[in-house]
Amino acid sequence: MAWDFHKQFINGQWTPSTGDGRIDVVNPATLQAFEWVPDGTIEDADRAVGAARAAAPAWAATPLKRRAALMDDMLAHLRLMDDEIVSLEVQELGSPEFFARATHCNYQFERIESYISIAGTLELESNYAQSLVVREPVGVVACITPWNYPLGQVVQKVIPALLMGNTVVLKPSRHTPLTACLLMEAFRLAGFPAGVVNMTSGRGSFLGERLASHPDVDMVSFTGSTRVGVHLSQKALESVKRISLELGGKSPYIWLPGMKDYRPAVDKLFSSVFLNSGQTCTALSRLLVPESMKDEAVRLICETLPAYPVGDPRDPRVKIGPVASRAQYDKVRGYIELGLSEGAVMAAGSVPPAEPAGGFYIEPVVFVDVDNKMRIAQEEIFGPVLCVITYRTLEEAVAIANDTPYGLNAAVYGPHAEAVAVARAIAAGNVYVNDGPRDITAPFGGYKASGIGREGGAAGLLEFTQFKAIFEHGNQ
Repeated sequence: MAWDFHKQFINGQWTPSTGDGRIDVVNPATLQAFEWVPDGTIEDADRAVGAARAAAPAWAATPLKRRAALMDDMLAHLRLMDDEIVSLEVQELGSPEFFARATHCNYQFERIESYISIAGTLELESNYAQSLVVREPVGVVACITPWNYPLGQVVQKVIPALLMGNTVVLKPSRHTPLTACLLMEAFRLAGFPAGVVNMTSGRGSFLGERLASHPDVDMVSFTGSTRVGVHLSQKALESVKRISLELGGKSPYIWLPGMKDYRPAVDKLFSSVFLNSGQTCTALSRLLVPESMKDEAVRLICETLPAYPVGDPRDPRVKIGPVASRAQYDKVRGYIELGLSEGAVMAAGSVPPAEPAGGFYIEPVVFVDVDNKMRIAQEEIFGPVLCVITYRTLEEAVAIANDTPYGLNAAVYGPHAEAVAVARAIAAGNVYVNDGPRDITAPFGGYKASGIGREGGAAGLLEFTQFKAIFEHGNQ
């Protein structure tokens, strides 16, 4: 093993932190610490930003074809670490092995491939009537990522930023920082120039603020809660930095009448709101069904739940592992108690014990008789909790779907033409219709409090560029 969890990755090398603080990485399935990373210091962050700033001019001048070739080499090295990635996601996140391999590992390889492929097709220079308009790198980008998709959230930022000629300082979540170390090692093995990509582990409330306010950082790309995103944006805007935010969601799934079989919709619902223990920003956590279908919908949900057992993520029969931390366990438990106090009826699940036994396990909870004004229907729970809400007309369904501060994701299941019309009426950046799959080449991002900017595909690459107009088409 060449990577070193106990060091920072700065200026192309694994280097000791300037402080001696440690952050334990706890396995949420066992409640035991199994690794540690440095509790990074201001000096660590400053060294990383300094290295990125020094490397920026040469990297921006490196031809895109060369940057893409280096990224191809990096991906080849990362693919050889697939078993280590899976093992770490099982341990640091509590992800069941099947989900860790398919989503936290292999799907991220596909995303990287997609970015490399699309980067080569971008038109970065355009002739206008009397000017040449070019897209240039922004400069030094601070990427601050959350714990729920430890590698995926990093890939969505670091890869396009580098391909577009920016240098990067990454601050991964202190709860799930380990797979990011493997990615840094893959960059090192691929021969990326020193300082082009850097990583400092540590506490977000400390290092995140320093990176957001650092005078040599040109852009902040953040994924996480809306509350923290707003705070970091305020810090960044004090020095007028570019910001890109991928924030929270409270996504609706509207079932329309007129379909013969709703079991495929149940499968889509469960894979969204229960897999990854519900810790997904796009989780379809509000199910909207016609009043006449309420009993049928609840019956289908309860009949399907046994196929999604909760337990040890190392058990191949398990589909839902623990939530990621004690803080998350307490938060989700609090919302389940809140739902009962608000008058919602628990059709499935139970209130987790105050003290977790053996791991941070929470069985899926299904609330019915939910009013969309309830807090459990308005606030992001980020756990395996589903709210079933009824509607009488399609107009009411769309109004309920849009009646939330968020607008990240949504889905509609019903006759195709009608479902597409409803999808167009929902105020969200992403809407799935029936069995429509995720398209990694499409822009991903939200409306309203769900964020600013886009990730994925060409839009995700261009997010890390800025326009320059050169007025040189005059009389020669």
